[in-house]
Amino acid sequence: MNTLRSTSVCRNLLACLIGLSLALSAAGSLAGDTQAFKELLEMSLKEKKGLTFYVHGQVISGGVIRLIGEDAVEVKNREFGRIIIRLDRIDAVAAN
Repeated sequence: MNTLRSTSVCRNLLACLIGLSLALSAAGSLAGDTQAFKELLEMSLKEKKGLTFYVHGQVISGGVIRLIGEDAVEVKNREFGRIIIRLDRIDAVAAN
């Protein structure tokens, strides 16, 4: 019975390690995506060019007014004078 219990513990431990490994690799790829987003955001801010943000199935177009720390960006467009978008919520950014 102890062998069966230790086998179950080993399986659970292995599953946890695999999950942790996948989470760490996903976090590393998200950091690279954030850097690519920031390059486009800075370009929009300096050159006064508009961007299209894709956020959880919604499309938001506008120009970057300012970067808010490392976590968010302030955007404005014709409809809204102030839109705050969290960087970790952005699925994609498109620029012309």
